[in-house]
Amino acid sequence: MAGMGAGPDHLFNLRNTFYLGAYQTAINNSEIPNLSPEDAVERDCLVFRSYIALGSYQLVISEIDEAAATPLQAVKLLAMYLSSPDNKESTISSLKEWLADSTIGNNAILRLIAGTIFMHEEDYNEALKHTHAGGTMDLHALNVQIFIKMHRSDYAEKQLRVMQQYDEDHTLTQLATAWLNLAVGGSKIQEAYLIFQDFSERYPMTCLILNSKAVCCMQMGNFDEAESLLLEALNKVTKIRLAYMMLKTQKLFQTLSSAVFMLANHLHVLKPKITSSERFNLSLEDSSMVQALQDQFALLHIFLGWAFPLTVFLHHRHFFPPLPFVPSPIPGYAPSLPLPSPSLPLASLPGFPGFRFSPPPILTPPPS
Repeated sequence: MAGMGAGPDHLFNLRNTFYLGAYQTAINNSEIPNLSPEDAVERDCLVFRSYIALGSYQLVISEIDEAAATPLQAVKLLAMYLSSPDNKESTISSLKEWLADSTIGNNAILRLIAGTIFMHEEDYNEALKHTHAGGTMDLHALNVQIFIKMHRSDYAEKQLRVMQQYDEDHTLTQLATAWLNLAVGGSKIQEAYLIFQDFSERYPMTCLILNSKAVCCMQMGNFDEAESLLLEALNKVTKIRLAYMMLKTQKLFQTLSSAVFMLANHLHVLKPKITSSERFNLSLEDSSMVQALQDQFALLHIFLGWAFPLTVFLHHRHFFPPLPFVPSPIPGYAPSLPLPSPSLPLASLPGFPGFRFSPPPILTPPPS
């Protein structure tokens, strides 16, 4: 966390990347050598907070175990809080217990997470109870946000002056200045726009910067430029989601490929028998082995139902490299697992044709 003291900041680039909303880049560039144990924990916090910003709450929850350091446990609490409304009450209860513990209650990241959660709850007084003392640039920047939400731009300005005294050119100081200018309005909106414009010229464009510039444009009545910026931001979000879906699709395909060929090699043990006019069950010589194969092949059926057409579409749009080999369904096989609706889950996103792709038909088993 950006402290207020002197000394080299080995996480400077990672911080800037995170602050400006380039969360995937922060994750990809997080391998930093020769970090102290304290800096390594802080690096991990930035990485996991990036995952949270991308909506990967369950990944954070599963990766941070009970033996992790207090700052990481605090980040896990934030992921739990955001993952489901059902978790809010228990998460806030645990958070208050930790804050009351004299051994860990003053930890800067724990206080930052507490301020963030209570700000989400719109309990601003409780949030300030844990953040007002500052101590880091992150906490002062959060104080600015809280005071703006309370419509107290005068207190927000006091916090901003503290940040400016420490480092006027710090990324968080510049962001806080722009936030306050937007809140004040009038001629200050143009100044806020120039700050975001400067970020867009010095750093790779992110959705956060684009959205912030669009807000400035709307405040100034320039709705055409705002629309263009928002469409660009939406396009970036769409590509991120498509890339994520493609990654999941490729992993699923790799997992299922071996199962398909294993199933093909063992088809001789399947003895089809008609049990009704609409469905076929399989009389098996080795039911336990084949049931496992059936379940894996049902996953392949799901893959062919929605993931493969998504892959075809992305390949057609030249987003991704050539397609891998996809084996054809094996005639006579009826999956035992229930299949989901074959509707493409991303059909509502801009650029998608909204098509439906039905899984291959289940063919009549060949005669025994």
